[in-house]
Amino acid sequence: MIDDFADNGLLAKTIEGFVAREPQRIMASKITESIKKQQSLVVEAGTGTGKTFAYLVPALRSDKKVILSTGSKNLQEQLFSKDLPIIKKALNYTGKVSLLKGRSNYLCLERLYHQYAAAGDLNKELRVDLARVKNWSIKTKDGDISKCANVTEENAIWTILTSTNESCLGSDCEHYNDCYVVKARKRALNADIVVVNHHLFLADIVVKDTGFGELIPKADVMIFDEAHQLPDLACHYFGQQLNSRQLFDLSKQIMLCYRTEVKDMSQLQQCADKLQKSVQDLRIIVSQQAPKGNLRYLLSQESIKNELSYLFDALNFCHEILLLGLGRSTTLDNCFERVNQYILLLKRLSETKVMGFSYWYESTPNYFIFALTPLSVSDKFAELLVERKGSWIFTSATLSVDNQLGYFTKRLGLINADSLILESPFDYQHQTILCVPRYIPSPNEKGNAEKLVEILLPVIEANNGRCFFLCTSYAMVNALAKQFRELIQLPVLVQGETSKIKLLEQFIQSGNALLIATSSFWEGIDVRGDTLSCVIIDKLPFISPEDPLIKARMEDCQMQGGDAFDEVQLPEAVITLKQGVGRLIRHHDDRGAIIICDNRLVMRPYGATFINSLPPSPRTRDVNKVINFLLTKS
Repeated sequence: MIDDFADNGLLAKTIEGFVAREPQRIMASKITESIKKQQSLVVEAGTGTGKTFAYLVPALRSDKKVILSTGSKNLQEQLFSKDLPIIKKALNYTGKVSLLKGRSNYLCLERLYHQYAAAGDLNKELRVDLARVKNWSIKTKDGDISKCANVTEENAIWTILTSTNESCLGSDCEHYNDCYVVKARKRALNADIVVVNHHLFLADIVVKDTGFGELIPKADVMIFDEAHQLPDLACHYFGQQLNSRQLFDLSKQIMLCYRTEVKDMSQLQQCADKLQKSVQDLRIIVSQQAPKGNLRYLLSQESIKNELSYLFDALNFCHEILLLGLGRSTTLDNCFERVNQYILLLKRLSETKVMGFSYWYESTPNYFIFALTPLSVSDKFAELLVERKGSWIFTSATLSVDNQLGYFTKRLGLINADSLILESPFDYQHQTILCVPRYIPSPNEKGNAEKLVEILLPVIEANNGRCFFLCTSYAMVNALAKQFRELIQLPVLVQGETSKIKLLEQFIQSGNALLIATSSFWEGIDVRGDTLSCVIIDKLPFISPEDPLIKARMEDCQMQGGDAFDEVQLPEAVITLKQGVGRLIRHHDDRGAIIICDNRLVMRPYGATFINSLPPSPRTRDVNKVINFLLTKS
């Protein structure tokens, strides 16, 4: 393993531009050891360590079945299409590699043919898209919807033409042998390396618990990149949810079944209509509440209670009618199972007095979701590690708080895991400067945006844009955008005005832009070179204590005698801030300034926890020093 990463090692000889890095070699060596000993390992690898190659080489060298899980579909594609081929070529690896996505990424032939038989139900635009998908379905080999050139992934037609675990007919489906999900799973079963993402991995575990439809094969080695996302994602997946789309989809399937397969059961139309109307009425009344909040409070309101009782009535009516047609159609049988499942789930969500869970909802005018989320998944995850023996490797650039990994390991129940913290090889002392400006307003002070613009405008102009302004709320994004557009000649790009990918393209192409954004730009964004040389953060990213899940975790922590701020709010904010700051330096030649507009960083005792968790940049409170640093060439 040492030879692979040495100055004259195999990677240096075969990969153009490869630079030997000691932290990368240490990480690879530790992962190799953990795989041999079948141990769990947690590694925080600072930005620039080269962690992807550090886990890929041991994975491919291991001669074992390996699952590689990443934080998102985009990272999954990058790993599969870019990073893995490089290492495969360098090591002359001859094993099979497979990419596996969730069901919603593959065209469902059953739904396609069903929908085609009743296309009159769709509006004109969707009928055009349906025809395009039908033409594409004749040519595609893997049914991956991202490869359908003339219908985008965001198109509404895909929610109609893809299946879920609930709606899938499994081996009873007449298209089972041609099913793209089945084919993808077969490729994964036969592969040595399978690339998935965290959402799919966790969804698969939950599906396995219910005993059907699993996709991911068993493996000897499980490697999780961007592992800091896992605890929160696991909480959501080990919880339960019911949303309006599921209910509308069920109504539609019952209607389609009546129109195409069981045409003599006119009561199917009646029960489908009743279900659709009850969901619409509930959606309207829920949308009049706050966009998200406590489900316990929501379900205690008389108006909501009444609409919920109508929904129960509609589901029970569907149950009665579908029962009469059992055995006549596999689709009908599947709808019957789903009705029973949703009745039980709605009852479970209505029992809001059960302890150990956060009950919450979210809504828009078009959509609602009711959910319960466990406050801890440590026991569940620890059981998983015992049940699936092998090596479990967790890595990210942001796992530690104040140079300790305990917050992460405790949340996932990784009691016996080995651990390692590797500092970034970047020279932050010379490549960066960190500033908490003097005279900045308090985070929630009235007119905050105007004052921040006044203080920071000279920095942004001196740097000729090339700046990310990362905010903790959309309200701040919009307020800053309005101010900067009135005062600055540089391009001002704003999250929400176009897609994330297009915004990034515009930012890089312009070379002098100010990009103002919130949550989704705090991580997973890689802009190298002079294009980005200043990252400004509006305030410390504490999650609101009114957030239902955080509130429930804080209450649970207090009940156990803990300090909710120190044990829940603070570590979450530290990890998020580390992600935001990490956008700046992505390469040895990068150089720039980090500006955090929050006096609490220097005025409150807990500020030291944030500072100790960030890269060791020189610090100042003088924005003029920041301007001098940015104008001075290294």
